[in-house]
Formats: sequence, C-alpha cells, structure tokens
Amino acid sequence: MSDQTSKEIRSKVTSEGNIEISIATVAKPIPSNDEVLIRVEAAPINPSDLGLLLSFAADLNTINVTGSGDETITSIKIHPGLIGAMKPRLDESMQVGNEGSGVILDAGANAKGLIGKTVGLAGGSMYSQYRCVPATSCLVMEDGTTSQEAASSFVNPLTALSFIETMKMENHTAIVHTAAASNLGQMLVKICKDDSVPLVNIVRKSEQVEILKNLGAEHICNTNDSDFMDQLVTALLATGATLGFDATGGGNNGELPGQILAAMEIAANKTTKKYSGYGSDTYKQVYIYGGLDQSPTILKRAYGMSWGLGGWLLTPMIGKLGTEKFLAMRQRVAKEIKTTFASSYTQELSFEEMLQPEIIKSYAKQATGKKYLVTPQK
Repeated sequence: MSDQTSKEIRSKVTSEGNIEISIATVAKPIPSNDEVLIRVEAAPINPSDLGLLLSFAADLNTINVTGSGDETITSIKIHPGLIGAMKPRLDESMQVGNEGSGVILDAGANAKGLIGKTVGLAGGSMYSQYRCVPATSCLVMEDGTTSQEAASSFVNPLTALSFIETMKMENHTAIVHTAAASNLGQMLVKICKDDSVPLVNIVRKSEQVEILKNLGAEHICNTNDSDFMDQLVTALLATGATLGFDATGGGNNGELPGQILAAMEIAANKTTKKYSGYGSDTYKQVYIYGGLDQSPTILKRAYGMSWGLGGWLLTPMIGKLGTEKFLAMRQRVAKEIKTTFASSYTQELSFEEMLQPEIIKSYAKQATGKKYLVTPQK
C-alpha cells in the first residue's frame, strides 16, 4: 500500500436489497491548520455502530462473502419488510465507526504540539487507517496509555457519566440500570461506588450477578429468578431509585421497562401514608437508550399516573451539560481510563476478519463479554 493512501470500511445498501460491506482505498487525508492526522490503531464495535455497519434490517442467515484481502466484499440480504426504512441511504457508500484511538502523526500549523500524542476521539469514520479531525475533537491521553486502552474512551464512559448528570438535573437520587453486566454497566457500577450514588443493577444470568458482585455492586436483580419483582422492589426501597436507564428497549419479553415502573410504584406506595386512586405522586422515569432486545415494548400500566417513558441519547445530553461540565467529564475519563473506564475485548480484528460471517454473527449478538476491537493497521 502506498504511504499516500488509507484503507477504510464502507457499508452500502444496494438497489438489489442488500447490505454490502467492503474495504475501500482512499487518499490519506492532509490536516489543515487546526486539524491533526491520526494513525488509527484501535476502534471498538459498539451496539451504536451496528445500525450503520449492518443495519437492524439485515438477515444474518444470508451472509455471503466474495474475494479476499482488500478485495473482500460481504453481502447480506435486507428483510423485505424493512427495506423501506433503508431508502435514504440507498447506493451510498458510507464510512463506519463512531469512536477509536491512535497516535497523531502530523498536524496543521496550530496543532503541532500534539504530534506524537496518543488520543481518543469520537470522530466518526473510525474504521479507517488514518483520520483527519479538528484538534479540539481529540482527548489527549496521559503518558503510558496505549491505543487499545484509549479506544473506548467516549461512548461508554461519557454515557455512564451522563446518566449521573441526568439524575442530578432531574432531581432523582438513585439509578436503575439494565444489561448491567455490560462494559458500560460495569463502568457505571464503579462510578456510582466512587461517587456514592445508589445503583440498582438488573441482569439476566447468574454469572452476570457474580461479575457485578466482584466489582462491589450492592443491589443486583436477575430477571430469570422467579422472585425478580420482589428483588427489584426490595432494592428500590433500599435505594429510593426513581430513575431507570434501559439498554434493551424491552427485555424480559418486552416488559422490563414497565416492570421497573411498576416496582417503583409498589416501593412508593409502601412508604406513603396517603391513598390516591391515581396512584402515588412520586414521579417515576425510565429512559430507553439502547435496543438490545428487538421485541415490542409492552406497557401494562400498573404504576399510577405520575410516570414517564422516553428515549435517551448521549449527544443531545452532552449539549445540555455545557462545555465546562463536558470537558471535566473528558478529563476524568483520561485520568481513569485504566481503572474506572477500562474496557476488555474478546478479540482484535483486521478489516478482512471483521467481514467474515461467523465473526459478524458474533458481534451482532451484542453479548456481554463479547466486545470486539477493530485494529485498522493489522
């Protein structure tokens, strides 16, 4: 490969009704005065990447791979009933990868001091060998931090920290979190422990309970236990949590968000001295921030009239926090990237490897403990 070119992953929805993932060769970008050129060394595959990389309309039973090396092309049929939602990106070859890390190789006139620094960033198009971005987009890591350690320095860490800020802004005092043994969930356990924020963790497997116990989590509820609702009410009484963040979009046969609200209502009624036919006057809020479960969200309204269910996204929340708070959060991440915000990966993938059928099926499952790291230089 020429030192003036860069390889990157592209995803395209074709007119024939397929998702086509390929490796493109493009010109290596050149930084302008306020930009830096990054040699990208690591970029995670997060659930938020899959919507563009694979789309949630792809039928993973139809994966077909042709070619090898840089000529590898993976084609996946789109479910016919979902093709309509894909029309806005039809036949457009799109760059992929929300976040990543690497070393600054070159910089414009106003950023020369950053050359040689290891940085993390959420610059988009991170499944690329080289990226040019504004210098202000980079989170400079402390000396001794590797690109692998810095790769997941934005999406999960800032999401977990923003949950805490949402709690404060909306006058809650404790949090409920689902899919709590995930990489993000483990970060949240550590943050809440350090910051003395009561946290109720919801998981679905006994081994996930053990993972969180080993991190020092106090309140853990397993949806597969027959007494799950009793566990949840007990934890809510102990913590006073009235705010939940749901990564599943449903979970527990689509009923989990409603079950959290119902348990919050039961807990509120156990402590109230005043009866109302409209339910407790304690406001209960659950935010859905992920879609790990694609089944419908089912609400059985057993939680009075003082409640809310909505969507939550990181980018709009950061806009609400303001620059000073956002910068302080970023610096905390850089300082604690090897501890509180440490990430582990099940496998490092080259571009060609991430296009292989069995690997695609594995990272598409979004399973706990199965986080993949793309290494563009491999």
